[in-house]
Amino acid sequence: MSRRDKNPFHGPVEGYVKRHPDGFGFFIPNDTELPDVYISRNAMRGVMSSDRVVVEARPERGGDRFRGEVVDILERGQSKVTGRYVRTNDDRGLILDRSFAWGADLSVTNPHGYKVQDQDWVIANIISYPGDADGFMAEVITVLGDKLYPHTDIERVLNDHSIPHVFDERVKKQSEELPTEVSKEDIEGRKDLRALPFLTIDGTTAKDFDDAIYVEQKSKGFKLYVAIADVSHYVKPDSAIDREAYVRGTSTYFPNFVVPMLPEALSNEMCSLKPQVDRLAMVAEMDFDFQGETQQTQFFEAVIHSHRRETYGGAQEVLESKRRQDRVDEVIHAASDLAQILMSKRFREGSLDLEIPETEVEVDETGMPIDILKAERVFAHRLIEELMLAANVAVADFFVKREIDCLFRIHETPERDNIDILQSFLSSFGFKKKLSNSGLQKRISQALQSFENPSQRHVLNMLTLRSMKQAQYDPENVGHFGLGFVNYTHFTSPIRRYPDLIVHRTLKAGLGISGYQKMGDEDLQSAGTVLSACEQRSVKAERQLISIKKARFIEKHIGEVFEGMIGSVTKFGVFVTLRTFDVDGLIRLEDLGAEPFEFDEEHLLLRGTKTGRKYEIGEAITVVVSSVDTEVGQINFVLPEEQRREIVLEKAKKRFNSKKKFSLGTRFSRTQKKEDETKKKGKFKSKSKSKSKSKKKTTGKSKRKRR
Repeated sequence: MSRRDKNPFHGPVEGYVKRHPDGFGFFIPNDTELPDVYISRNAMRGVMSSDRVVVEARPERGGDRFRGEVVDILERGQSKVTGRYVRTNDDRGLILDRSFAWGADLSVTNPHGYKVQDQDWVIANIISYPGDADGFMAEVITVLGDKLYPHTDIERVLNDHSIPHVFDERVKKQSEELPTEVSKEDIEGRKDLRALPFLTIDGTTAKDFDDAIYVEQKSKGFKLYVAIADVSHYVKPDSAIDREAYVRGTSTYFPNFVVPMLPEALSNEMCSLKPQVDRLAMVAEMDFDFQGETQQTQFFEAVIHSHRRETYGGAQEVLESKRRQDRVDEVIHAASDLAQILMSKRFREGSLDLEIPETEVEVDETGMPIDILKAERVFAHRLIEELMLAANVAVADFFVKREIDCLFRIHETPERDNIDILQSFLSSFGFKKKLSNSGLQKRISQALQSFENPSQRHVLNMLTLRSMKQAQYDPENVGHFGLGFVNYTHFTSPIRRYPDLIVHRTLKAGLGISGYQKMGDEDLQSAGTVLSACEQRSVKAERQLISIKKARFIEKHIGEVFEGMIGSVTKFGVFVTLRTFDVDGLIRLEDLGAEPFEFDEEHLLLRGTKTGRKYEIGEAITVVVSSVDTEVGQINFVLPEEQRREIVLEKAKKRFNSKKKFSLGTRFSRTQKKEDETKKKGKFKSKSKSKSKSKKKTTGKSKRKRR
């Protein structure tokens, strides 16, 4: 069957669009049987997030993704906006598109003469949209002034998890003493790579650029430079900044807000590989053949000059349009070719491809969520990840070959019980091969790749992830199960992860660079424990805040009906993820139906004890938003009224049929007893009749046997 024959789209389709901050979008069809569709940045001009649109879709060449063009906008997703009024003259201002959900800044007029000051919060009514002849325009209808809004969510979550978020005076003082530009003394002794067209590829809102790349195709393969911000040059052991960074362990990322590990003078300035300025870097230079095999590696201190700050969406446009306007475009194409080779090699060798989109919360400046969507990824995301993985492996290999004690990023083999549960679930989906301990990664990878249905793959990816142990930092190198690497460490993000800073210092010590020392085993062990805990603390805080924002967002939809999918089943109910928004909530056990349910842990499902009704992972389900708790971030769903009525009626019908059957059976038994008594009484009246009856009975039996 050709790819064209597999196209499920026959003509224009209606649905909703979610705009990514990088400019591209994803179309979610109303028809739940149809897959989501990628909309390029050019095709998103004039389209805002949550607009109801008509799209014509087609399969992309050589892939599983679908690409669409917006042919009509049926209904706008927003008619009013809340934002901070930036005054431009006496009667006009702007509301800036800081959430990147609109695709343009909003021009605001004040025709009613409200007393609105610069930087006041206002509510504005949209009168024309991006792409209209008048442009993106709105009128002020309410002035909120300088009210405080859900920004307090962040402070509460930080306090709940005891995450330090205010730098003390000693750190501030050291930050003020930092240089603001690279000096000649800093460059001495370093390799000068400023002529090479390095570039950074990050999200639209990123400010801390800690990695830059340069890739060049050679006659026998590829040369890759991964340049990482040289944080260790500025942050010395046991300094005030260093001690504070160790306590934080990692940066914590919230929507439109970051609690940085390092002061902004470092994270956003001197250590950030910003474009068109000189920056110090620690570089991994790697040569690969065309099969992705490493030929040689070397590490050194360098000075670089980033030629471009590119976004994921921008890099994707370069690849899709095949644009080659300058040397940086050429680097992006070469990087894409190398990344595809490395990725194919990694998956062949058993690395797990668990593509599970994270939740992206778009908030206005008050902290109020305006959209909840899946953080859809394009190949540009994977391109950078693949090259960073290569650098991390190269550094880990360096330590192992030279027997240097270091902090590795490890991921242990899953427990056998968890693999058995995953095996059981895979079997129920039709995968019959055994997940044996030998070559477990490859077998799991083969299992996941054998399912083409997107819903099934998503469910199985989630279950596989849940069966895994948490990755952590440890000086004892046991490898990384999920990635399938024997040696692996974290080298590429020292601005936001303290373990990477330790790795940089250890690498410099291993290279014999003066001023750097290796850490002892006990110190490494202690650091691994502390920093793993810091990482989990930040992860939990980020998840809690996302839950609170989801609850705030969905609160305005209480009572509305949504289509969703069961993503998790527990003994106390089922968790459902909505299709329209990346929001999940709980249907409590008592709200599932008018009968007791039993939890089948082996198959991860709930089964009704009387009707046999099952609720299982991956099942499509219709729900109603019943209640939310914005303080803890909890959302509750119930089944629609008609569905609950059907469950009650079904149970009543079964009960009625059961009683009816019992009644008929009793009546039949009484009638039979009466007939038997009558036969007994007339037994000796007529022998001929008795024989006749006996004969008839025999004949009847023989007939029944022949049937």
